[in-house]
Amino acid sequence: MFRLRTLVIATSLALGACSQQGNNADTDKTPAAASTAKPAAAATAMPASSSSAITSNPFYNPSTLPFQAPPFDKIHESDYQPALEEGMKQHLEEVQKIADNPEPPTFENTYVAMEKSGAMLTRALMAFEGVTGANTSDALQKVQEEEAPKLAAHQDAIVMNSKLFARIEAVYNQRDTLKLDPESQRLLEVTYKNFVRGGAKLSDADKAKLKDLNKQESTLTTQFTNKLLAATKAGALQVDDKAKLAGLSDGDVAAAADLAKQRKLDGKWVVALQNTTQQPALQDLTDRATREALFNNSWNRAEKGDANDTRDMIEQIAQIRAQQAKLLGYPNYAAWKLDDQMAKTPETAIKFMENLVPAATARAERESKDIQAVIDQQKGGFKVAAWDWEHYSEQVRKAKYDLDESQIKPYFELNSVLQNGVFFAANQLYGLTFKERKDIPVYQPDVRVFEVFDKDGKSLALFYCDYFKRDNKNGGAWMSNFVNQSKLLGTKPVIYNVANFTKPADGQPALLSFDDVVTMFHEFGHGLHGIFADSQYPDLSGANTARDFVEFPSQFNEHWASDPKVFANYAKHYKTGEPMPQALVDKIKKAATFNKGYSMTELVSAALLDMGWHTLSADAPKQDADKFEAETLKKDKVDLSYVPPRYRSSYFQHIWGNGYAAGYYAYLWTEMLADDAFEGFKDHGGLTRENGDRFREMVLSRGNTEDLAKMYKDWRGKDPSIEPMLIDRGLKDAPAGKK
Repeated sequence: MFRLRTLVIATSLALGACSQQGNNADTDKTPAAASTAKPAAAATAMPASSSSAITSNPFYNPSTLPFQAPPFDKIHESDYQPALEEGMKQHLEEVQKIADNPEPPTFENTYVAMEKSGAMLTRALMAFEGVTGANTSDALQKVQEEEAPKLAAHQDAIVMNSKLFARIEAVYNQRDTLKLDPESQRLLEVTYKNFVRGGAKLSDADKAKLKDLNKQESTLTTQFTNKLLAATKAGALQVDDKAKLAGLSDGDVAAAADLAKQRKLDGKWVVALQNTTQQPALQDLTDRATREALFNNSWNRAEKGDANDTRDMIEQIAQIRAQQAKLLGYPNYAAWKLDDQMAKTPETAIKFMENLVPAATARAERESKDIQAVIDQQKGGFKVAAWDWEHYSEQVRKAKYDLDESQIKPYFELNSVLQNGVFFAANQLYGLTFKERKDIPVYQPDVRVFEVFDKDGKSLALFYCDYFKRDNKNGGAWMSNFVNQSKLLGTKPVIYNVANFTKPADGQPALLSFDDVVTMFHEFGHGLHGIFADSQYPDLSGANTARDFVEFPSQFNEHWASDPKVFANYAKHYKTGEPMPQALVDKIKKAATFNKGYSMTELVSAALLDMGWHTLSADAPKQDADKFEAETLKKDKVDLSYVPPRYRSSYFQHIWGNGYAAGYYAYLWTEMLADDAFEGFKDHGGLTRENGDRFREMVLSRGNTEDLAKMYKDWRGKDPSIEPMLIDRGLKDAPAGKK
């Protein structure tokens, strides 16, 4: 998942302010931090800003570290709020100077000048959002909630500055005579449209209404994120009898005991929740009552009627977004959101998903019969329920394909997957090499930093990875930037990947499921989109693209996890170093489409649920979250009792806090692009430098510098086809003679 930062910098403008960013079928695959030298617990109270204090703030000047990486060894929690405040102040002064320029408006003195503005705010905000997503604290959450409405107001002050927009519009109206280079022309068009979509053409009265709605939304989305983090932590399953954890590996039981000790629950075991509905432990737990309890803790995590209940909050957000859209002249929020996406309209996106539903649910129903047969054979005496699926589907997989997850994990040790899998594939395709940098300060001891070198040996980027789950980390997995690439600003990319893999007990290896392996490849695909960025302007750089394109490079990169050459290089036993036996490799390949009906149904149901919330009109009454959810799933024919949506409304962080509102369909849309793209690679030899270099040059390095549909077609030689996606997901048979 790509995490979209709060959009207040330069021309990256949106309706309201997203409070954070958010893999894939994600994990979602589906997003904060004190330095290691000065940990969160030691942070002081937020000091009042003063001239001398602010000039000594670590964000006041560009970092002197390589690539201008954040100096986390010098950053205290107390530095963020004054830096954000001063950054907004400086940014507004810079923007007003552009608006008040007595010279006639030109592309250089208006658009380019805006791209150069807001430097301090950018530095502070990108570090702040990285830290609050991955290593937050009570103090940082308080800053988030205080600053979110201010950031929304700051954005509005820029978008709705009449003098500034007059200059923007004057240059835009001359666009056909300016003879701009293609990237500059793209910046002009994107910037102008963003201002209009943000309310620049509204009357003063309507601007005031929109500002108020944006402030409300920003406040609520930030509160939602913080409530959900607390709800997820509180929803962890506490077990006081080790026998109830029967079926879990010794390592998982030890990790549960360690987590209990961290929470001062000696003599107990704690199984933490991940962000999705289904939980990894459900696969192995043999006690049905424990499975049901764990599932219910997940399903009801934010619906307990306590301080962390999010239902009223999301009902309000949905209403506010519908009202925002109406003010801007759209029938609903989804119509506004998709206006600048590849799909263009919610009707197109919904039709695309509806066409997937019959095949996905029919396959899921067939899969449920296989599971029920196992339950009946074992004289279970019950009908398959949602908390049974993972456990018994694993048994079906063992029976059908003689494949056991416990056989696989010893061959997927995290560091081997990273170095010999993820990095190896990047070397084979693009010539990249990686060197770990232990001299670059990090925000938490688990974080690792690598310098990335290009095929000619030139230093290209910094890459941070933070893979283990913590109680103060948001759920899921994501990628974002600490520093954006820009030739105009002379900056190179500083990228990070975050995940939530179970941290092993001390002295134990971090062994991954194959889904976790795919997550690492997915997020590094986003990373490559940022690492290869080669744009003049920061707002068109790297992963700053439409939602229904941004997941394309990441989902495409997933395919290399199972490429024979790559797989053989990393799938080695953590104890012996022996490669995975070919018989086991063959079993994995044979089982590639196993459970795809389930996984597709849980994903499309969540995406349709998202679209349901965001196609509400402004005159619709406030919804009852549970009732609306049930009715929407039934209407869309995805209300299978044993296949719950990947995210329930009340913990759907992507759409209420991470910028994927009316955009979760993008995971499905970009699966189509990714599978079609991989088909193109296979047609031209697969894992080759020639293929990689061409993809880098024509797609990965281009960011948002041209129309994305045209970019794809120019590279692929044709429009994308849905056929490879249907075949890859087992929803359609491959043509005779074609694998």
